[in-house]
Amino acid sequence: MVTAPPRHAVLTGAPGAGKTTLLDAAAAAGYRTSPEVARRLLQGPGGMDLRAADPQAFAEAMLEAHAREFERHADHPGVVLFDRGFPDVAGFLDVSGLSVPASVDRACRSLRYAGPVLRAPPWRAIYARDDERIQTWDEAVASDAAITAAWK
Repeated sequence: MVTAPPRHAVLTGAPGAGKTTLLDAAAAAGYRTSPEVARRLLQGPGGMDLRAADPQAFAEAMLEAHAREFERHADHPGVVLFDRGFPDVAGFLDVSGLSVPASVDRACRSLRYAGPVLRAPPWRAIYARDDERIQTWDEAVASDAAITAAWK
């Protein structure tokens, strides 16, 4: 029996663990990539304020952005490497002390990535805060634990 090659690989893990660098290298090697939707939202007008004032609404915005990216690449015949995925939204909610709504649970269960899930663990030597990555090192480690649990 011949199985189809993996098509939708996901790179997940700790904030500041080198995921974007790996994604950029994959793109330079000719692979199709999908950027981190949370960072795009945070860089947009009102993104940081929304995250701070209403993490639930920020999670819903991430879910919608992930769904758009998933759909955008759905018919691509080759490998697509996604920077994070639907379970990352559940991890964000968990680490924020919020419950996972049915919409996020449904997306995690029904919109499946058909490929490996690669995890970039916390890496203290390269971790750096920036305008969007506002977590302390300990918060980044906690975020990784919540995201990893959500993927499991």
